[in-house]
Parts: sequence; structure tokens; C-alpha cells
Amino acid sequence: MDLPVHPPDIETAARRIEHHVRRTPVIDVELPGCPTPVALKLELLQHTGSFKPRGAFNRVLSSEVPEVGVIAASGGNHGLAVAYVATRLGHRAEIFVPESSPAIKVDRLRSFGPSVVVEVAGEHYADAQEASTRRAVETDALVVHPYEQVEVIAGQATMAKELTEQVPDVDTVVIAVGGGGLIAGAICWLGDRTRIVAVEPERSSALGAALAAGRPVDVEVGGVSADSLGARRVGDLAFAAARAVGVEHVVVTDDHIRAAQHHLWRDVRLVAEPGGATALAALLAGRYRPEPGERVAVVVCGANTDPSTVADG
Repeated sequence: MDLPVHPPDIETAARRIEHHVRRTPVIDVELPGCPTPVALKLELLQHTGSFKPRGAFNRVLSSEVPEVGVIAASGGNHGLAVAYVATRLGHRAEIFVPESSPAIKVDRLRSFGPSVVVEVAGEHYADAQEASTRRAVETDALVVHPYEQVEVIAGQATMAKELTEQVPDVDTVVIAVGGGGLIAGAICWLGDRTRIVAVEPERSSALGAALAAGRPVDVEVGGVSADSLGARRVGDLAFAAARAVGVEHVVVTDDHIRAAQHHLWRDVRLVAEPGGATALAALLAGRYRPEPGERVAVVVCGANTDPSTVADG
């Protein structure tokens, strides 16, 4: 298979970042409609509340960082990761976010202090990315892209490497998709030996549109998880990886996502943001139905939301 990253690259990334990231836990839960327990990979417990520091650390640690520092665009989680990485490693960072980023994420970005400059640009992530790209040309800062860099994908792939160590009998891994960095990393580690189910919100389905068109295309972005999964176009690297292994693709509604958030709080006492609960929504809504005996793992990938929006007592 022609994949952007290979297992030796992922093993190198794992060694490079192992002292900088958390080995997130896995717990088994019973879900309605699932014949066997489902493993939840709790990436929402990673530094900054999402899987994103894995890729950001690998990109920065494997690169020569200029004095001006690093630059990134983000709906929130990637920006938090890049700000955290830069602060821990002693670099400056400039983070571009769209107006649609939740206040809880922007406020946390600003809390990193003067070494992290936060710029608000445009309505959606793609607008912030365009502004960040222009600024990077002006400053020559190191670009840390959320999904369209092999170093970032190799870092995100360390999640899948950990998961297969923790759940060696896993048959299927269910992952939410925005720009595609996390699923691309999982594909690059798992190859075609494990089923991978890509889950997208109906109102932000860039991978689904690309699979239908045979190439990445622009889509409309909206819905409750747009801040983390609202990529206008899936990454070229992620699309190539998804097509290479023939990922299974399903979509869920905003109501399904909110229900999954509430389920995680009621049954597991975990606060997940909408994008973080999207993969689980596919199982709870019956959009993906495991077979008897199928060992399924679901990546719960983000926690950055106002707890009052999911805590219902």
C-alpha cells in the first residue's frame, strides 16, 4: 500500500515523544446494541484535552525551529496542542483561530501567556488556515499543520500503536474525522489488517464527499462539532490513506452526537466535546453495528467543552 507514513516512522515518533505525552488509558464499557464490551481509548485525557499534542510534538521535535517560533491554524484543539508544545519546548507560537472557535478554547489559548499570540481570522477553520499560511510566508515560522504533514500524521499514529498494545485482539477501530490526521495515522499503523470505521457529522462530511467524488472536494461546514471536525476539505494525505485501505464510512447527526456526549457523562463520568463523542455516536445510533464477538475500539478524542453542556445531573 502507498501510505504517507510507515511503521518504522511511527516507532521513531513514539520514541521521540514518549516523555512528552501521556499514554492514555483504555476502558471497556457495555453499550446498548453491542454484543460485546467496547474499548474506549481515552485520548481526551491527553495533554490539552485531545490527541493533538502527539503530532505537534513530533513535528516540532523533528524540525529546526527558527527564532520566530512556530505557527498554526486551528479550530481550537490543534492550536492548544501547538501552544502547549511550544511553551514546553521554549518556543514562541502564533495561533490563528476562526470566529467559530468556542470561547473555552480561545480563553485557554490566551492563558499560555505572552509567548503565544492568538489571532482571530475568519468564520471557519479554512479561513484561519488561509490567514495563517499568509503569515507564515511573511515570518518564516515553522508551520505545524493539523493534518497535512507526514510528521504530524506519524505523531498521531502513536495513538493507534498504543491501542494495539493495550487491546491486541482489536478487530475494528472507530474514529471521528475532520481534516483526517488521526485516521490517517491509524491507517498507517494498522494497515488493512484491522477494520477502520470513519465517522463524520452529516453537516461536516469532507471525507465522505471526497470518497464519493474520488478526490478531496470542498464541503459546507456546520453543526455542533464544527470547531473540531469542521474541515472544509479533507487532507490529501488522509484521503489517499483512506482510499488505500477502503475505510468504512458512516455519518451521524448532531442529535446523535449530543446523545453520545450525555451517555459518556451519565455512564462513564467523562466530559467529551462534540467532536470527541462523534465516533461513539456511530455505535449508539446504530450507524455501525458490530458482529457478535467483534472486538471494537472507539477513540474518544477531545474534552474541550463547557462541562455544563453535558452534565445533566
